[in-house]
Amino acid sequence: MSEQAGTPLATLAIAISLLATAGSANLQAAELARTPWGHPDIQGLWNNSTISSLERSPELADKLVVSAEEALELEGSYIYNVLSEQDAAPSDPERPPPSDGDTDAGYNAFWIDPGTHLMVINGEHRTSIITDPPNGRIPYSAAGVGAFMAYGARSGYDGPEQRPLGERCLVGFGSSGGPPMIPVLYNNNYQIVQTPDHVMILVEMNHDARIIRLDGEHLPDVIKPWLGDSVGRWEGDTLVVETINQHPQQAFRFATTHRLYVPTTAKITERFTPTAEGELVYQFTVEDAEAYEVPWSGEVAMRKAEGRMFEYACHEGNYALPGILAGARTQERDAATAN
Repeated sequence: MSEQAGTPLATLAIAISLLATAGSANLQAAELARTPWGHPDIQGLWNNSTISSLERSPELADKLVVSAEEALELEGSYIYNVLSEQDAAPSDPERPPPSDGDTDAGYNAFWIDPGTHLMVINGEHRTSIITDPPNGRIPYSAAGVGAFMAYGARSGYDGPEQRPLGERCLVGFGSSGGPPMIPVLYNNNYQIVQTPDHVMILVEMNHDARIIRLDGEHLPDVIKPWLGDSVGRWEGDTLVVETINQHPQQAFRFATTHRLYVPTTAKITERFTPTAEGELVYQFTVEDAEAYEVPWSGEVAMRKAEGRMFEYACHEGNYALPGILAGARTQERDAATAN
């Protein structure tokens, strides 16, 4: 006699399956390390390096997940090749300047550690950090696009305030400190420290420290910290963090592997979920009715890192920025003399 849905045997099979699933979840929860006050212990050093970009290449359309074989092929393709052959060569201080007249003295590959593989979450090889919308692109509204254009029109070299915050050594490059926390070309380490009332995330890239108040209230809107105002809570074994009031100068974030606009009016909701395998699944959703057509979301795999984190020393603000501005003043004097 065949077992049809709804028969006692089929019902028993479903019940056993559900119990097995619940038992597996409970086992994983039981295996999580916990603090003395009962929260999952997510303290320690984590790394989120990956060559999966924030936004997906248009060539991949809606293909968020690829097979292991496809991932291997993509990892060797130009889509994810952030380092060129020239980058891998030793720097030559006597090399001639490029034909376009720009200086060519950036870091070579010795200093760069973006990762070598696509991100893997729940056994899936991901082609982008963004999971929604399906095309893996930030759904900017006309106002969001306009804000980018306006920013590009006013950026320049008249004063330090016009240069990016990373260049001024105030916060990390791109959105490494977040939120959302997006990996960059190097220094993708994060140290998490917990107390019963707070969670602190120290970001290696420019030693940004974000202090998350648990079960607290947001600060008044006039207070806009560099990394926004973060308030968190535990939902089961997941740390949920809501951040508002981004600092206005943090609105435009540029890195080699990503660029994004996060206005001060945006709300970012993050979810940190530890697994029994020593990983932290980091999920985020960014909302702003004016800057985006719809909210957008992403996921990043964070892995436990060995050793300890050393101080990141940023000297662009000490040396490069004065040199850049001095160069701009020299060009202005030369132009005035020529006229």
